[in-house]
Amino acid sequence: MTSADTGRVTIKEVARRAGVSHQTVSRFLRFQGAGMKGPTQERIRAAIDELDYRPNLAARAMRTRRTGRLAVLLPEGSAHSSVEVLEGVRKVAHENGYDIDVVTVGGTLRTRGQRMLELVESGLFEGVLSLTPLDPGVGRGSSGPPLRVFGIYEDEMRSIGELAAGAPIGEIIEKLAANGHRCFMHVAGDFTYESARRRRDAYLAAIERLGLESYGVVECEWRPERAMQAVLDLPTDSRVTAIIGANDLLAAGVVRGASLRGWRIPDDLSVAGFDINELGEWLNPSLTSVQIHHARIGRAAMSQMIAELRGEPEPADDGPYMSVIWHDSVGAAPSAR
Repeated sequence: MTSADTGRVTIKEVARRAGVSHQTVSRFLRFQGAGMKGPTQERIRAAIDELDYRPNLAARAMRTRRTGRLAVLLPEGSAHSSVEVLEGVRKVAHENGYDIDVVTVGGTLRTRGQRMLELVESGLFEGVLSLTPLDPGVGRGSSGPPLRVFGIYEDEMRSIGELAAGAPIGEIIEKLAANGHRCFMHVAGDFTYESARRRRDAYLAAIERLGLESYGVVECEWRPERAMQAVLDLPTDSRVTAIIGANDLLAAGVVRGASLRGWRIPDDLSVAGFDINELGEWLNPSLTSVQIHHARIGRAAMSQMIAELRGEPEPADDGPYMSVIWHDSVGAAPSAR
């Protein structure tokens, strides 16, 4: 059967177009051109592009156990952050000669684990990266390709792990304390979310560590109208001069409540949020918040996968996953309200 019969361009046709042997093209595909002279690599790449050559992954996997593909597992649901995380995953994979297939699966830990095993045993992937937790026993003793778990999403794509950390709140409180603030309040998210719990815990830990006063933690379930009402409910003698929101929408609710009370931001009240929402930059004044470097987290996850594939030590992180972006919504503590 010829390529004319199947409609598929063969490796021999690529070799003829590039002026090399088919063994050279095979070596180029298998090792991403490593060890070949630059002009040879360029001719082969040009031939592949001109002929629109697509390797037969199943056949190559049977011969070499290499497919050039990695599977990435996510739970069902939607999260804006996953787009940036997957871009970081994709970039590292491509830099190392791999394509990725994103697979979503719902159900319990056991269900997700069974799906993971199917991917591992399919022979279509050289490694499987799970961005959601799995049953600890999954894949143990498997003779298939490497399995790496980097859990940052739980059921319904709720953030966990590195995505849910709250440590930057401590940095915000430290700076506010250095500027004279002594009494704080936290408007919190829905405590069924790990991110809301960890941001609350970071707030309370910073208050205790620095010997400051907390007027309280108000659970607002990610609803800005509740954050606004929390500000309206503050007694005039509360001494609260700074409020930390568990996200930018709650912080915007705080700003609205302060405006309704006639308080100026930051002259009368300093406000900060978390997980930057671009609308925060359009508030007047613009909102101090915490930026989560989603793509950096994705790069870290895939870099660990690549290191495991190559039997190399786990790579060092390429920088913090979160950073405070300071804007005009925070300032020195007022001498009096």
